[in-house]
Amino acid sequence: MNRWILAVVLAAFGALTLAAVARHGVVGIFDHQLHSLAGLQVLADLGIALALVLAWLWRDARRSGRNPWPWLLLTLAAGSFGPLLYLLSAPRQALLNAGPAADGT
Repeated sequence: MNRWILAVVLAAFGALTLAAVARHGVVGIFDHQLHSLAGLQVLADLGIALALVLAWLWRDARRSGRNPWPWLLLTLAAGSFGPLLYLLSAPRQALLNAGPAADGT
């Protein structure tokens, strides 16, 4: 994956997050989601997706000799910022080899 794509996604997501926090506050970002079944569904979907990403991140970090804990904690605290920064900070060769492993794991 190209680092510039990751950097653009991170910058755009960061700007969106900053604007949302400035307008609604940290609690306000979640407040709207808690008032309807549709909002709760979105939060549940986000939780499931991030759990899957955490499992992948843990496994990938261990396989590549990186400490997974900072990335796991950042993901739990700040959502998608954790995996995006994990990928951006990966050694160049790891990014080139990103994708399903040859042995199917």
